Amino acid sequence: MAAVLLPLAAGFEEVEAVGLIDVMRRGGIEVRIAYIDDSLGHGKVVIGANGIGVKADTALKNVISEDFDMMVLPGGWDGTHALAEHPRVIELLKEFKENKVVGAMCAAPYVLKKAGVLGADYTCYPGAKEEIAHPGYREDKKVVVDGNVMTSQGPGTALCFGLAIVERLVGTESMQAVKDGMLLDYC
Repeated sequence: MAAVLLPLAAGFEEVEAVGLIDVMRRGGIEVRIAYIDDSLGHGKVVIGANGIGVKADTALKNVISEDFDMMVLPGGWDGTHALAEHPRVIELLKEFKENKVVGAMCAAPYVLKKAGVLGADYTCYPGAKEEIAHPGYREDKKVVVDGNVMTSQGPGTALCFGLAIVERLVGTESMQAVKDGMLLDYC
């Protein structure tokens, strides 16, 4: 079974995180949610940009990259900046880029750039492209795949991004079954 690591930091974009988790799990992917803030304690609930909490499965410090096929980052500026400043996030992105897949959406391609793993072609939330300041920005696609790097635009494209991940890791048949079942004709 394919496995995806999804780290969360306070201020993440809830629609993106939950949309990705839901679509990937429907597609047969094991998704493990990791928190980066060790002060969260036993509850491990990470609070998003709009006050919605998501319970994490594990601490990022306990993650072993060999257990996963992909690492994907939801956006939200506060969460993005926290991920970009976390040394273990940067270290894992570099490990994954070598022989696995990395993904980010909305503002989170900023973290990929900071780690030095952002592809030549990418997309992001239009308001984030100035801060990312990387050539190759594609505004014409909801999802951009550049080798082992996948990016997407924002909350409204989260389900399409999840489908692209399912297709990449599990196959077209599984992706199509999820797409049909969720009535996602616009992806």
